[in-house]
Amino acid sequence: MSKLKIAIQKSGRLSEKSLALLKECGIKLPNDDRKLKTEARNFPVEVLFLRDDDIPQYVEQGVADLGILGENEVKEKDKQVTVIQKLGFASCKLSLAVPNRENYTGLSWFDGKKVATSYPRILRKYFAEKNIKAEIEEIGGSVEIAPGIGLAQGIFDIVSTGSTLLMNGLKEVEIVMQSEAVLISNQSLPAEKQVILEKLLFRIMAVLNAAENDYILLNAPNEAIAAISALLPALKSPTILPLAQEGWSSIQSVVKEDDFWNIVAGLKELGARDILVLPIEKMVI
Repeated sequence: MSKLKIAIQKSGRLSEKSLALLKECGIKLPNDDRKLKTEARNFPVEVLFLRDDDIPQYVEQGVADLGILGENEVKEKDKQVTVIQKLGFASCKLSLAVPNRENYTGLSWFDGKKVATSYPRILRKYFAEKNIKAEIEEIGGSVEIAPGIGLAQGIFDIVSTGSTLLMNGLKEVEIVMQSEAVLISNQSLPAEKQVILEKLLFRIMAVLNAAENDYILLNAPNEAIAAISALLPALKSPTILPLAQEGWSSIQSVVKEDDFWNIVAGLKELGARDILVLPIEKMVI
């Protein structure tokens, strides 16, 4: 029987998040020490643990069918792979930064400067689009120390919280791209593996939809049902059930987590009471 080979980062936060996603999809992997590869017990999937910057190449070559990694690595390696789904975790940005002492007045500051980075392809393309003539110094790690040791005047690197920049006397001046974990695929998957991929994507979307939404329950006077229903988003329409107390009903719906605080005040003004918000484990649309 065919199995999908999925490459994920062998260690680190992205690796743990990727394994957690597979677990939420109901895919059971052995709990033993992590090796180069492991097979699921209840789904036709084999997981390969690799360096994240090697994953695009292995997926392009068909060593792995799929890969989970940062979108930034996909852009930098520029391999012939297909991004089939953004996964909503491991968010970061790739930014330009300069020493705090510099009087940064705009992107033209980088003209004639040397910029250190581990992402030369992305930066070279960005500077070309902006008509900036800068020298790019490619280094493998510890990019943030480059200005301090005289290797470069600025840097281009991943920024999550900004604390590393702060510790090294740098300030973020330009955001070049936003990144998050993505699922990539080989561009020539056999038909039997494509069928397995579709089943996997069905599970992934159920998990992602659940993460973005909450289940909301509230009680309201019957005369407010129409107005509250209009305010509440829903897949079709809210579920409305009569309460034992005459003239009142329970209204149940699904609301985007990011939208809840924007609508709760309106619900209260319309007479909603006893509002409960619950997480959703899976959500199939």
